[in-house]
Amino acid sequence: MTAPLRPVSEELQDWLAEDRAQLEKLRASVEALFQGKSESVDLTLTALLARGHILFEDVPGTGKTTLSRSVAACLDGSFRRIQFTSDLLPSDVLGISVYREATGAFDFRPGPLFANVVLADEVNRTTPRTQSALLEAMSEGQVTIDNHTHALPNPFIVMATQNPKEFYGTYPLPESQLDRFMLRISIGYPELPVEREIVRQYGWVDPVAKAKVVASAADVLRWQERVQCVHVDPAVMDYLMAVVEQTRNSDYLELGVSTRGAISLFRAVQARSYLHGRGFATPDDVQALVVPSLSHRVWVKAHPSGGAAQRDQATTVLLDLLESIPVPR
Repeated sequence: MTAPLRPVSEELQDWLAEDRAQLEKLRASVEALFQGKSESVDLTLTALLARGHILFEDVPGTGKTTLSRSVAACLDGSFRRIQFTSDLLPSDVLGISVYREATGAFDFRPGPLFANVVLADEVNRTTPRTQSALLEAMSEGQVTIDNHTHALPNPFIVMATQNPKEFYGTYPLPESQLDRFMLRISIGYPELPVEREIVRQYGWVDPVAKAKVVASAADVLRWQERVQCVHVDPAVMDYLMAVVEQTRNSDYLELGVSTRGAISLFRAVQARSYLHGRGFATPDDVQALVVPSLSHRVWVKAHPSGGAAQRDQATTVLLDLLESIPVPR
């Protein structure tokens, strides 16, 4: 689909030409480690460029952790994995202040959250108290401990995983926490021929062990800055906002998309455009991101208990809304 207008500056065109090859190399490197799910890789890199966090929601064994590790391994940045459990404390994630008798002062010891890429594995297995420790970090890129604010590394991205079909011993993420995730991605099972090859190649080998660094933290920061310059035509912007407004007026939704959610979708649209080598956004970008960007932010009236039924119904409602909104040409 052709965008209605696409006034792209010469400077942005130069940036696109400079970055396209490296972005394609990054995508190819991740797909070589995580095979058969190019759409999931595309969405993950979109969130990375848009300074967003990701919630991988699927049954165990579909590659949620592998995809997170693959992206981190291809970037020359720090990576930490936090295994969330019911007895995990906020200090186990954020860090603690330790009193030094020799100096009479407190020294701060950063927790595993202080990394460029943080894998929050099974995030719904920890208590709401520990879950809430992530809110400031994911919103503002900093944490406050003992009345002192500590900046997190930049870039900073949280990749969290959870199993939506498991309820025993879990603590469902509240709306305030879900709203901090830019995208929710359901990976699903690979096609059988691809799965057969994965089993054959990696039955005894960790695929991430073959990873090679193809980009630095400085590269990511540069991409994130340039993504902000992607042109979003007023017609495309009106289309995006029409989707947001419809979620608030739908008879099937109890909770529509917040302003934070609209901003998140806007940033993701710009990032997807840049990732695909364009300096302008199209309605296709909006359509591709509506479900992963908004499905966890709305609440379906028919399923107040949440869970997998809530997720599936939200997807259906959003797709129906898209069908009812005229697409700009």
